[in-house]
Amino acid sequence: MDFDQLLTFLEVAKLGNFSRAGEKVYRSQSAVSAQIRQLEQEYGERLFDRSGKIVRLSPAGEVLLEYAQRMVALRNESLRAVADQGETPRGVLSIGANEATCLYVLPDIFTEYCQQFPQVQITVYRNFSRKILQAVEDGVIDLGIATLPVKSPSLKVHPIFRDRLELMVPVRHPLAAKESVTIEEIAEYPQIFPKTGYTRQQLDKLFRPYNSKLRVAMEIPSVGLIKSFVVSGVGVTLLSSTFAQDEVRAGKAKMLPIAGVDMWRELGLIYRNDRTLPRSATAFIDLMRHRPVAKKSKSHRM
Repeated sequence: MDFDQLLTFLEVAKLGNFSRAGEKVYRSQSAVSAQIRQLEQEYGERLFDRSGKIVRLSPAGEVLLEYAQRMVALRNESLRAVADQGETPRGVLSIGANEATCLYVLPDIFTEYCQQFPQVQITVYRNFSRKILQAVEDGVIDLGIATLPVKSPSLKVHPIFRDRLELMVPVRHPLAAKESVTIEEIAEYPQIFPKTGYTRQQLDKLFRPYNSKLRVAMEIPSVGLIKSFVVSGVGVTLLSSTFAQDEVRAGKAKMLPIAGVDMWRELGLIYRNDRTLPRSATAFIDLMRHRPVAKKSKSHRM
């Protein structure tokens, strides 16, 4: 047994598919199958039950899953411990964030970090904020970036980003000529909503008085796709003004403030306050502490 086999086993367990797991670990489906067979021969038990394209953990596989996660975590911890013996941060920085944060907030930050600490390899765990919080709590990743507020007493929070939510419309939309819009005006047009998450919860509250006439044309989990469909004229959406800068600069969309609504998206860097972090993580925290919070404002969030 080697760690490559364990990593492949964990990917198959997570994705429930040999082919997709192979893509994640850069191996062919046949190579993945061979690694799983080797593990099964070593343990003397079938680790997965296969029914057509559906792959599920067997009872023996369920037992191995916990041990495999612990062994991989211990290996990563040992690598970080050895890397921390040097004066300059190196090794791996594991950080979690959702898609929008990865696309619109982190690129400049990562560029600055990599310039200062070129010996550190960054691995990104991309998921929803609630999953990021859980991964930090469980020690699966060193740091996370999640939507505020975060109420867990075991987590330290450092605000890093604050931006107003505004209405995004295509440039030829009837509302595009206005300087600002009301919620009542917005509710007259088809909406494109994020499928889940904090922003979706806030939008549901905001439009609740207009549910009888509200038309949700699309529900999409991707900010990039939401913007594309707004530009194409499918509907309008509320999102962080920073996220639509490229479309606004290109003359494809316009962002409009919402009269009488002070609604913000806030992000915080989070980590366990009772855990000794590797130098790669503490260096990232120090970098973020010396950066101003984007779009800082005294206005309160809705």
